[in-house]
Amino acid sequence: MENSFSLFLTAVLQILKNWWWLPLPFILWKPFLFQYRFWKVNEWLKKRESVSLEIMLPKEVLKPIRAMESVIAGIGAAIYKPPDWWETWVDGEVQLNIHLELVSIDGNPHFYIRVPASLKQATESTIYAQFPEAEIKVVEDYVKMVPQNIPNKDWDLFGSDYKLLRDDAYPIKTYPEFETEHEAKEEKRIDPIAALMEAFAKMQPGEQFWVQISFEPMGDDPPNSTNLSDFVNKAKKLRDKLAMRPEKAVKTKPIIQGVAEILIHGQTEELAKEKEMFPPEMRLTPGERDIVAAIEAKISKPLFKTNIRFIYLGPKKVWVKGNFRYIFTFFNQFMTVNRNGLIPVGKTITKIHKSWFLPLNLIQKRRQYMRCRKLFKNYVRRVSPYFPKPGGTFMLNTEELATLFHFPGKTVVPTPSVSRVEAKKGGTSSLDLPTEE
Repeated sequence: MENSFSLFLTAVLQILKNWWWLPLPFILWKPFLFQYRFWKVNEWLKKRESVSLEIMLPKEVLKPIRAMESVIAGIGAAIYKPPDWWETWVDGEVQLNIHLELVSIDGNPHFYIRVPASLKQATESTIYAQFPEAEIKVVEDYVKMVPQNIPNKDWDLFGSDYKLLRDDAYPIKTYPEFETEHEAKEEKRIDPIAALMEAFAKMQPGEQFWVQISFEPMGDDPPNSTNLSDFVNKAKKLRDKLAMRPEKAVKTKPIIQGVAEILIHGQTEELAKEKEMFPPEMRLTPGERDIVAAIEAKISKPLFKTNIRFIYLGPKKVWVKGNFRYIFTFFNQFMTVNRNGLIPVGKTITKIHKSWFLPLNLIQKRRQYMRCRKLFKNYVRRVSPYFPKPGGTFMLNTEELATLFHFPGKTVVPTPSVSRVEAKKGGTSSLDLPTEE
């Protein structure tokens, strides 16, 4: 018996010695694909050139905020180019995105749009179509004007990515609810961006406040990982659930089965139920109807995969950590209790809470430093919160994006530090017009 067990054990050990490598391809296949994809995407992105466009606001912005919806939809349509299978796995191509950035440098607010260099003219044309008096110029990327190793002994920062409070099928509060569209006179309009511009103007020399809103157009083209139809169908199911609509139509029973049930039980189950006079939709409360209508309104407009983040930074001698709360005030305007809102992401906010695992508290400062570095690098590279892993993004439509980023009028936002174009410079026409000799 012992000899048999010894022979069996020897055979097992011999198999393991000769074939130990056999399961490795199956175990390492997914990590290999991830690393390969990450490498190819990085190589492809290195060849892409982007430009930062600064928009100098007109002296008066009389157009409503909904004009910005057309700008966002136009730019999104221009950049939409989902890669096919070959472009994805061989070339490393990805769907590019657009970055809307609200920035305060030394108390001076700036409006930037960062786009691929190939999209520069299309972006300018889209903006001029709605805001012909604006002035657009290519500027150096402002993130390069600060030390790239922040935080360090001289500079500090505080920041966070943002996420939605509830499922992204629920919309946030948008500009029509601020009464901006109902007031004929500009001075009577309520602009949600006014609070942020006032906070930006209060920054001291050396202080900087960066807000970044990145969005990527959606579609159903494979191998796009985020499918537009899937999101719309999910939102419709949520709408139907809130409206108390039955998922499937009730199947009618055969006549013979119905007669048999009456003879045996006295009456069918359907006859025992009280007949409802009104459909479920008619029994919704006003608040429930508002939620259903809001979900339908959200999926009726172009949708974009979005991520939002902010960073407040500056030299330690002027940097006041409490100033980051200005951004909380700004984003809190778009929250409604029965729908949705924007809140910081706990995993990326640059604050480390005490852990129940006491040894972990010994490296609390190091953990905070690493979190600050990651947030800063993600902002500079304009990548998603958990890059290179997916996630951290959510769906917003053109109305929601226009609410967060638009050009305020001088009467609504009278802050003198906001740069405006008093008189637009004339340009040379590109048309070859005939001239007299």
